[in-house]
Amino acid sequence: MVALETPAARLGWKAPDFSLIGTDGCRYSLSECRGERGLLVMFICNHCPYVQKQLDRMIALATDLKAIGVGVVAINSNDARSYPEDSFENMKKIAQEKHFSFPYLYDDAQTVAQSYGAVCTPDFFGFNAALELQYRGRLDESWSGVLKAPKRELLSAMTEVATKGSTSIPQNPSVGCSIKWRQPAA
Repeated sequence: MVALETPAARLGWKAPDFSLIGTDGCRYSLSECRGERGLLVMFICNHCPYVQKQLDRMIALATDLKAIGVGVVAINSNDARSYPEDSFENMKKIAQEKHFSFPYLYDDAQTVAQSYGAVCTPDFFGFNAALELQYRGRLDESWSGVLKAPKRELLSAMTEVATKGSTSIPQNPSVGCSIKWRQPAA
């Protein structure tokens, strides 16, 4: 497992639209996921140990963000042919077991991850009400799972984004497993 860091954020670009199937069987677009005060797009997967260590905190974050008008969506773009744990069926299982309160979408063609420039799982993109990128960084300082009560950096940043439209919170890179890109047919 090779840990990757997200690149420095180029702020202000508009969130690309998408239309993806969710684990609940419904199809979701960008406009259906956004909240009135912003949107958090999380690229995650089932098998990544970095996601697994942070998943309960991501679920709690989604609840907190919804309370302030920020929508949340999780997208799995990994190649499930090479990584069966990340299959759509396994996505359904984890979303149900963990009681996801947000859509968990399958990017089988990997085009959404490419359009956002996602590089790892987890990879977080925080947008304001105008769907302009304002935050790209880590969930908190405990990506390794060591700290018991980490400072909630992403929540603080998205709270500022929801109230001011931007954030002054420092944006530290997220660390995670690389997105598992499908290899071209030989």
